Amino acid sequence: MKKVIAIDGPSGAGKSTLARLLAEALGFEYLDTGALYRAAALNLVRLGLDEHASDDDISAALEKTRIEFFNGKVLLNGVDVSGEIRSPQAGHYASVFSARGPVRRYLLQTQRDASMRADLVAEGRDMTTVVFPDAQKKIYLDASVEERTKRRTAELITLGFAVDEGRMRSEIIERDTRDSGRELAPLRKTGDAFYVDSTGLSKEKVFQTIMDFIRDLTK
Repeated sequence: MKKVIAIDGPSGAGKSTLARLLAEALGFEYLDTGALYRAAALNLVRLGLDEHASDDDISAALEKTRIEFFNGKVLLNGVDVSGEIRSPQAGHYASVFSARGPVRRYLLQTQRDASMRADLVAEGRDMTTVVFPDAQKKIYLDASVEERTKRRTAELITLGFAVDEGRMRSEIIERDTRDSGRELAPLRKTGDAFYVDSTGLSKEKVFQTIMDFIRDLTK
């Protein structure tokens, strides 16, 4: 495994923005694991599955699923779905299906293989706990529900989606509960992870705080 900076945290905490900035500054590759889960969920829904699907049905559907992350784009069975996976529906089902064993096993090796090819900044829900427990640097990025609601609402509006902020807040709380309460690879902060609460902080301030933390890794 090459150098890995692993970032975990809840939805809307700013993990993707931070990871991209770090990867660019360090010359590392950025691994958007959330995009992988969204793409997998998108294909499962397209194949007619929902949260009530059996593990066998999910496994069979995943055999018909090919996901690639290349130059910042997510390809699903050879087609660029980078925009489509950012929809609220894709986010919902990514959270639902990410709790299922077949999906996590399907994507686990894909994520680990990436660290064999290049230095990585990887962000998600279980980067520090399951996928890269031996990462050289571990970070847990957090923010208040109110802050994350505002960020996610603004992001979706920019992408052209109609958003009800009250409903978005409820969905974020629901996702937090599902992500942290699931039996398989729940979202949690490890004892050796550097904790940053980004509430009220600019992305530049968060970036600088993390750069100070990882400075010895770049020497």
